[in-house]
Amino acid sequence: MCGRYAFFSPAAAVKRTFALDLMPELAPRYNIAPTQSVPALRVAEEGSRALVMLHWGLVPRWAKERAIGNRMINARCETLAEKPAYRDAFRRRRCLVLADGWYEWQAAPGGKQPWFVRLRDLGPIAFAGLWERWKDPAGGELLESCTIVTTDASESVRKIHDRMPVVLPEQSWDRWMDPAYSDTDTLSKTLGPYDTKALRAWTVSRQVNAPKNEGAKLIEAEGSGVVGA
Repeated sequence: MCGRYAFFSPAAAVKRTFALDLMPELAPRYNIAPTQSVPALRVAEEGSRALVMLHWGLVPRWAKERAIGNRMINARCETLAEKPAYRDAFRRRRCLVLADGWYEWQAAPGGKQPWFVRLRDLGPIAFAGLWERWKDPAGGELLESCTIVTTDASESVRKIHDRMPVVLPEQSWDRWMDPAYSDTDTLSKTLGPYDTKALRAWTVSRQVNAPKNEGAKLIEAEGSGVVGA
């Protein structure tokens, strides 16, 4: 699964990597948690890529209350086309959730040990995401929300956790975001584990367990655990 992640690349690097016309300066975040607003890319009406802020925790269009999104921060790739909460968004409303790496927790003596996972080349990455637009039936409030798609873990990450977010390669970005493309069988084939040789992970401080904690210190190596060194 993916229950916490980080996004701290400078705007110039993000703009270059994702070929954006506009990229605002966003404050670096090292402990992004569910129910917060997160940066994502989707296709705008005129066809260009647009950065938007979405509530992390997908609220289906038919939901009676937004709290249902608290349980929908991740969507398993194997059941996207079947689950009522995700199947419509899978066909029409897909996005890229921007990140630099994510945290996973491994069972260990004395409590779960957090790890930070990112690309070896240290560049920003794109998680496969789905988004929805929900209108509160009580007050008419509009909310745009998202979920991060997960898959089986790559061989190296499997030593830490059996699931991981789907990291989409650049060649898949356009098709994934294209709202006119609805071949879910083909899309599903792009949702496998990321190249294990491209990933590196290390143990970090348990300070990341508390969403209130922030800063680059959270991704600093602590202890001797390293995968993909």
